[in-house]
Amino acid sequence: MSMIPCQRDRFAIPPEVAYLNCAYMSPLAHEVTEAVERGAALKATPWTYRPADFFTHTEAARSRFAALAGGSADDFAVVPSVSYGLAVAARNLPLRRGQDIVVLADQFPSNLYVWREHAIACGARIVTVQREAGEAWTPAVLAAIGPDTGLVAVPNCHWADGGLVDLDAVGAACRAAGAALVLDLTQSLGALPFDASRVQPDFMVAACYKWTMGPYGIGMLYVAPKHQGGTPIEHNWMNRGGSEDFSRLVDYRNDFQPGARRFDMGEKANPPLLLGAAAAIDMLLGWGIANIAETLGRRNLALGEAARAIGLLAPDPATRAPHFLSLGFPGDVPEGLPERLAGENVFVSLRGRSLRVTPHLYNDDADCDRLIAVLKKALG
Repeated sequence: MSMIPCQRDRFAIPPEVAYLNCAYMSPLAHEVTEAVERGAALKATPWTYRPADFFTHTEAARSRFAALAGGSADDFAVVPSVSYGLAVAARNLPLRRGQDIVVLADQFPSNLYVWREHAIACGARIVTVQREAGEAWTPAVLAAIGPDTGLVAVPNCHWADGGLVDLDAVGAACRAAGAALVLDLTQSLGALPFDASRVQPDFMVAACYKWTMGPYGIGMLYVAPKHQGGTPIEHNWMNRGGSEDFSRLVDYRNDFQPGARRFDMGEKANPPLLLGAAAAIDMLLGWGIANIAETLGRRNLALGEAARAIGLLAPDPATRAPHFLSLGFPGDVPEGLPERLAGENVFVSLRGRSLRVTPHLYNDDADCDRLIAVLKKALG
């Protein structure tokens, strides 16, 4: 692993802006914006968009998904959102009455609502894993998995504070218990190494607009091979066998495109989103995901030490993802703090009583110094 120098020149971030909020939404790098614009230009001149292009751009993005997350291109579907991907997972993971669905406390809503509805439909129960302040998530999740567990739906790190979940350990526990594993990696994929062939989830979904640094409105769904014969939640023409031949589309067919393609969203052939997502993943792979994690981890270690020096609370680095830093306050959150920070062109997120600080490679020491300076003034 190696440290990556600041990449700010690849982004349209003015020098006076300290954007430390990648967990909210990443900015687009210049090369990603250019890819999106190339895709949009194809719609401006549709006579240049050939029938084969409905598939070639999709397959190029699918291959990038596999390069980033492991598995093969056949294991990935193109989806518009996490909620779409999780709906596919729920459709294809039936539970017995009385089985448990394990989730984290205060989990992101998209990875809870679908399981509440699934529990009602199947007669299952939601088991919410709690942890004490400062404790790690993994032991609590492992303790919740038992003979009644039918499904575990967790992230790699908690969206609010970055609390880390050891997916290797959880995956092994699910296999031992005969439980399905469904992952929402929106807040980690692209910033933490992940290999689907090692963790072996049943389904994994990630939106592309955060740590994979791509456009909004596109995501990836990993489907384990054993589920690739399942039922999609919509039926569109491109997912059926032989749909490459436009002259025979009304020769209606019952078979699907191979692998996880049957779960692709309708109108998946959207060049601005596909080209943008592929360009963003190429950029991440060029840096190296392990190198990104190491670089952001060093940045957040330094930020945590600086925050503690002015009286703020920072979690043990061993319990959080390296790309996340959650800062607590000794008393109440200073009134109007988000507005005061934004007024100084410092952008982070307030989640509950904690300040979520999530820098990326476009941040430099000056950005972090400005954050600490504004916080010190607010505490004073």
